[in-house]
Amino acid sequence: MLVFSVKEILSAFMVLFAIIDITGSIPVILDLKNKGGKVVPLQAALGSFAVFIIFLFAGDGLLSLFGVDIESFAAAGAIVIFVLAIEMLMGVELFNNNGPGGSATVVPVIFPLIAGAGTLTTLLSLRAEFRVENIIIAIILNMIVVYVVLSKLELIERFLGKGVIFVLRKFFGIILLAMSVKLFVTNVANLFS
Repeated sequence: MLVFSVKEILSAFMVLFAIIDITGSIPVILDLKNKGGKVVPLQAALGSFAVFIIFLFAGDGLLSLFGVDIESFAAAGAIVIFVLAIEMLMGVELFNNNGPGGSATVVPVIFPLIAGAGTLTTLLSLRAEFRVENIIIAIILNMIVVYVVLSKLELIERFLGKGVIFVLRKFFGIILLAMSVKLFVTNVANLFS
């Protein structure tokens, strides 16, 4: 029987919104687009939604099927984030947009920026705390936010201006670098403890 709770939906929405941090990813995504990577907003939102739903119901089993624990998965995501941060800070291109048509939608936008290791592990934690139907609604609401932000990137870029975007890219590069190091160190330490 479905039991909907506004409190659970709002709580799960806020937690996921903070972890996904699509607004904080704007400089990263703009940087990818400026290098020729194509980002399709609807594909990114729907792809992320699919990843979240699959992981919500089969995350533990899926990882164990491949013999991967959550710590190893998170450490791998941290390495991808680390590479993106180095690109943003140093102005070098390490990530090659060689997807179909130069698409950056799946990697790195869906994984690890939107549906990263942190978000996926958070989903497993939320499942232990809230009812599944409320988590699904919270995911849908977050994907609407993701779609709107990705659809309005040019407007956001025009509003902020190139100088502000440049400063934000460097700032968020440092933030991403720090997040990747913390994620990597924490999960590697958990692997060896």
